[in-house]
Amino acid sequence: MSLPPGFLDELRNRTSLAQVAGRKLMWDQRKSNQGKGDLWAPCPFHHEKTASFHVDDRKGYYYCFGCHAKGDAISFVRETENVSFMEAIEILATEAGMEMPKADPRAKEKADRRTILSDVMEQAVQFFRLQLKAGAGGEARGYLNKRGLSQDALDRFEIGFAPAGWENLREHLKAKGIGEDLMLACGLVKKSDKGRAPYDVFRNRIMFPIRDARGKAIAFGGRAMDPDDHAKYLNSPETELFDKSRNLYNMRAAREAAGRGQPLVVAEGYMDVIALSEAGFGAAVAPLGTAVTEPQMHLMWRMSPEPLIALDGDKAGLRAAYRVIDLALPLLEAGKGLRFAIMPEGKDPDDLVRSGGPEAVQKVLDEAMPMVRLLWQNETEGKVFDSPERKAALDKQLRARISKIQDPDLRRHYGDEIKDLRYDLFRAGRGGRGEAPQGGKSRSNWSPRRDWKAPPPPTPGAKASLLAAAQEDIEASLRETVILAAIVTAPEIAEEFDTQLEMMTCRDPDHALIRDVILRNIGNESVLRDRVEGAIGPEALETLLKARHVAVVPCIRSPGNPDMARQTVAEELAKLDALHGWHAELAEAQEDLVDQADEALTWRLAEAAKVRAQAGKQGEENSADYDVGPNGAPIDKEERSALDSLLSTIRFDKGRG
Repeated sequence: MSLPPGFLDELRNRTSLAQVAGRKLMWDQRKSNQGKGDLWAPCPFHHEKTASFHVDDRKGYYYCFGCHAKGDAISFVRETENVSFMEAIEILATEAGMEMPKADPRAKEKADRRTILSDVMEQAVQFFRLQLKAGAGGEARGYLNKRGLSQDALDRFEIGFAPAGWENLREHLKAKGIGEDLMLACGLVKKSDKGRAPYDVFRNRIMFPIRDARGKAIAFGGRAMDPDDHAKYLNSPETELFDKSRNLYNMRAAREAAGRGQPLVVAEGYMDVIALSEAGFGAAVAPLGTAVTEPQMHLMWRMSPEPLIALDGDKAGLRAAYRVIDLALPLLEAGKGLRFAIMPEGKDPDDLVRSGGPEAVQKVLDEAMPMVRLLWQNETEGKVFDSPERKAALDKQLRARISKIQDPDLRRHYGDEIKDLRYDLFRAGRGGRGEAPQGGKSRSNWSPRRDWKAPPPPTPGAKASLLAAAQEDIEASLRETVILAAIVTAPEIAEEFDTQLEMMTCRDPDHALIRDVILRNIGNESVLRDRVEGAIGPEALETLLKARHVAVVPCIRSPGNPDMARQTVAEELAKLDALHGWHAELAEAQEDLVDQADEALTWRLAEAAKVRAQAGKQGEENSADYDVGPNGAPIDKEERSALDSLLSTIRFDKGRG
């Protein structure tokens, strides 16, 4: 959302950076002069013992002379608490007593009700904590002690106890003047179908408060003390505060720990998360009584680009891992993936911590396998591929699953990895039955050195393929430069293209760095250009903007027109999509050179040609902007037609073969 003019200035005026940073830092008393707002401390963004982190409270800026981190109170909250720009604004505004702007005319009314419900939930948290310490909680305390939970852990996770009985919590809250309608809205009591008063949802259970990303109590999870209870774990019903598919247990603490560089570990239950956190793995979370959902997946990726899914080492754990793969495949993007840490047979993370300590857990996390390997294992483990039909069935299934990946570059890399695994498996099968071993690891005695043969010389079609790939890289890089330059010169349009920017591959490291800076500063566009300049250096930015193919673009040549910049970015992104689409079609057609019949191959090549023709038409509209080769020289017509002649070259080679 956009903020009204002057809101950020007022927020910065009301906020003391010294107070904000002082919650995270220990000031060096020898170097600091608090009276003048001149403060020094060890930097929170990199490990050091000296006080090289400087805060100028009067100007409201910080700078580290070690790692060169710099910014204001908003950026400090964003980086230290691992939150978005708008979340940081909300945190600071609340502390400063400022009301966040709301577009919804009923937003204040809704916010007031959520505040009331949150207060009720907090009172329930305190009630359950007191009950754990009282006589009724003796058995629960014994159980928790047996599980190895210290008093510090009980306090940190605010663990409590709901005593047996139908109305303990209801009567406690009623005595404090809380109406039954609010208890029902919080999911703390349930209506009776016998016409009686509402009764407590949680009875004779160890209670785990569930808090949202801002630390507000929104629900509870309860573990039954009675082994004959129909449900071992029971979560709050969904309420105005609680959507179980959009929250994670321990999310706030895990987000802060992940922001400090700890790996994000996704476990199955509350006790696993607590055990991992107590063992030093602070960035541990768990879904709330369900399989991982799509919103939860996105929450994880906001905290870490590659969460570690830690699952029990049994068949149920593997089935859960395979379900996560099915969910994740359509959501994958470049730089956003998953790794799977499978616990030893019969153990969960809590068991492993107690039996082997943090070292045993770290070993399993270090050995976590990438998702593509577990996908392969899912399709091949324990199966035999001793016939063409079975091999073809495996190929068909793998292609179907990989086709769910939306990013064409990522889909291609998955295909390459699967080809390597397939080659190893089927080479192993040439001397036997082609049986896939447990875990997907090859058991053959095939020797790459013994069986290796020199590859044949490249055909004219292969040479053309290399030329096509090189020219595609060049054209993509040129278009990326124009996109990034246009947004840097018109930062107010950045938010409109955030999704497309996240999907933009950026082979050039500087391009990737600029893209990431833009994405991180959406909502803070006024400083975007300064941030980009700080990331790559003023000379590099100047060079990019003055590049021949960039400087001639109208919105760069005459900056200050957001509509023109918006149109330029939209057109260049469309051309990039067309370019990548043609390349993907061509790659798939080349894959089928060996396996498909002439008629099928001809059809595939014709489809690739159509995509290329479409890309060519789009390129002709503004082709003068890109008449530059890899060495800066103009591209003549023969070079430009090399890509278009590639398909006919492949057809010619296939016909001769």
